[in-house]
Amino acid sequence: MPRAGQIIAMGGGGFSMEPANPLLDDYVLAQARSPKPRICFLGGASGDASAYVEKFYAAFSQQRCEPTHLNLFRTPPPDIEGVVDRQHIFYVGGGSTRNLLVLWREWGLDRLLRRAWRGGRVMCGLSAGSLCWFHSGVSDSLASELRPIRALGWLSGSHCPHYDGEAERRPAYHAMIASGALPAGYAADDGAALHFIGTRLHRVVASRPQARAYRVRALNGRVVERALDTQFLG
Repeated sequence: MPRAGQIIAMGGGGFSMEPANPLLDDYVLAQARSPKPRICFLGGASGDASAYVEKFYAAFSQQRCEPTHLNLFRTPPPDIEGVVDRQHIFYVGGGSTRNLLVLWREWGLDRLLRRAWRGGRVMCGLSAGSLCWFHSGVSDSLASELRPIRALGWLSGSHCPHYDGEAERRPAYHAMIASGALPAGYAADDGAALHFIGTRLHRVVASRPQARAYRVRALNGRVVERALDTQFLG
């Protein structure tokens, strides 16, 4: 029987936001069921920016793992399927969720990643790399305004990253749920990560003592949020 895949959805954090705090990235590596996991960075949401890719290598070349990246903006490798099949972990960077989804679908990467996830691989990421796995969520991909966006739908419900990191995120998410533009879902502060095994929320972990994740839904005409138990990794 195949192992359930995992998704670790960070509201914010990891090597690009907390370069001196590896707690979330260490946690991701520990889930791979391999003493030296192969980890692939997917930076399409940022246009595969070279500086972002360099930060990834600077962080993970110091870890017990084998880092690589898959670039879709320039000519991708001829054997994308082979690259995907060799990895244990896929780490998705932040940026434009809309651009990320367009690229993945154009090159068939969404299909290959879904197969890898169902085969027991670990998917993770922050911001766009956190939102993309859900049915929908709050995104600034359209004209730099916060709007609802439809995502991959591997996880049901909606998602809002950067819940405490950007002042407009929380009120925008509440308004979208109240209006019915988004279904109920999960919000995550910068430094908090929702860890799903299969499609079930397994636990919430954090790289910062005060970071939290929340279940947010409409109830009797108003929006309510419930703080989820969170394990500080420090």
